[in-house]
Amino acid sequence: MRVILAEDSTLLREGLVRLLHEEGHEVPAAVGDGQALIAAVEVHEPEIVVVDVRMPPTHTDEGLRAALEIRRRWPSVKVLVLSQYVEKKYATELMTGSVDGVGYLLKDRVAQVADFLDALERVGEGGAAFDPEVVRQLLARTSHTDPLSRLTARERQVLEHMAQGLTNASIAQALHVSQSAVEKHVNAVFDKLRLSHTTGYSRRVLAVLSYLQS
Repeated sequence: MRVILAEDSTLLREGLVRLLHEEGHEVPAAVGDGQALIAAVEVHEPEIVVVDVRMPPTHTDEGLRAALEIRRRWPSVKVLVLSQYVEKKYATELMTGSVDGVGYLLKDRVAQVADFLDALERVGEGGAAFDPEVVRQLLARTSHTDPLSRLTARERQVLEHMAQGLTNASIAQALHVSQSAVEKHVNAVFDKLRLSHTTGYSRRVLAVLSYLQS
């Protein structure tokens, strides 16, 4: 894939460039701030960008705001956020509208290089990849509102796993329950959230995160 990196840490940026080259990916640009990222996307037309959240000049949310602009201007470009932080406002905005080709990983929780590469491939192919902690914090943001407050503890667990992009079979394995039990919980979640039934994990994530914006 053609990948553009946006990371203000020179050491990490160069390490990622080397890793991606070793895995056979093309990296036409590796930049250190949001504006440079947008300029690089315009010139190089990548398939996917990997972007940090906090970059110069203010080190607050430049990366996510750049990612949102990229999604608006170049909808076909996939976005994988790789950061130490969950910036809730812009993260929720990034994940609503469409999560085809969107991911959000936390640096401290990427235990293996293979996990990062797997997420990169999944997002690059149009799938979704969300760290469970990102989903947990976004769910917590709206836990005081209806109808999320009407969900049982198990239904909230299932909802969290759905938002990570897991299939029913994967959720069953993670929660150590039967797949039929998961299917019942999924149906209950959609009924209580008044969301239309969908197929495919990307659409499931879209439905969940679209609701989180309310």
